[in-house]
Amino acid sequence: MFEVKNIEGVNLKENPVIAKMSKYNHEQLLFCNDNDTGLKAIIAIHNTKLGPALGGTRMWNYNNETEALDDVLRLSRGMTYKNSISGLNLGGGKAVIIGDSHTMKSEALFRRFGRFVHSLAGNYITAEDVGIEPLDMTYVGVETNYVVGLPGKSGDPSPVTAYGTYMGMKACAKILYGSDSLSEKVVAIQGVGHVGEYLIKYLLKEGAKVYVSDIHTPLLNRISKDYNVNVVGIDEIYDLDMDIYAPCALGATLNDNTLNRLKCSIIAGAANNQLEKEDVHGMKIMDKGIIYAPDFALNAGGVINCYSELKGFSNEWAMTKAEEIYTTIYDIVKRSKKESIPTYQIANKIAEERILDIQNT
Repeated sequence: MFEVKNIEGVNLKENPVIAKMSKYNHEQLLFCNDNDTGLKAIIAIHNTKLGPALGGTRMWNYNNETEALDDVLRLSRGMTYKNSISGLNLGGGKAVIIGDSHTMKSEALFRRFGRFVHSLAGNYITAEDVGIEPLDMTYVGVETNYVVGLPGKSGDPSPVTAYGTYMGMKACAKILYGSDSLSEKVVAIQGVGHVGEYLIKYLLKEGAKVYVSDIHTPLLNRISKDYNVNVVGIDEIYDLDMDIYAPCALGATLNDNTLNRLKCSIIAGAANNQLEKEDVHGMKIMDKGIIYAPDFALNAGGVINCYSELKGFSNEWAMTKAEEIYTTIYDIVKRSKKESIPTYQIANKIAEERILDIQNT
């Protein structure tokens, strides 16, 4: 049998990176390194059948490159599904920068990253994500036009992400309680960065009782003081008596350990890749009788905001579009109950069906 080899004689079929790309049918990976600025990044393009891949850049102090690779592959696949289920003419991509966002940022680093983005010739469009600020994107924008979320344009997507998450929570409440009011409901938010803070505002305005947790103590102290919310420990949050658990930090917080401890009726948060193992933990949530709002359908407000900038639409358009997440989540949960299939599978099916429809036209 013919073997495809690279110039060093390595069998590409046995290459672990190629194998990981093939698992979820990724189209392209770009590894970025620049010793002068300290930049180490990975850009993953999952699917461009609906349009150019759009997804934010995350800066995180990963333990190793393998962890970063696994994260960017999962995140970029999630963006494909998110853009599809939201009805946007965009594919899915993502980028991660390996490093401490509190100590390693510089104009030079982000400009160098911008040149790597530009080298993809519009196949990937970047934006903000965890650890990235609008100012960072302005440095990226010096080197490439393939960037959104810039100050003076659509700006920080967090308010729209939070609004869509809030609307999805209300849809879950409507199904479970018969009313979408969150007044007096106990909501525990894990991660109070940009999105988490805006979500607090929406919930408090409606009269919810809010608990918060975060790994960054100074941020947590400020949030507690500014909003008079209850603070719980990083691990303690899983044992809290609550109505809604809202994971808004990093992914994989829904796993064997936490699902055996969670005391909630609804899981609805803005974090990506919340299920550590989709097939295992998605089913376990359903078996426990918990309503789970699939993350990529729920947190689509951010990419909706970016799409509005690409198309020249107004902020009002973005907020109206994000409001539609209520209907999307409502329909997913209803269909899940009718078909006895986990909500994440229903959401995947809807996203995949649109991609196939476009592909076959």
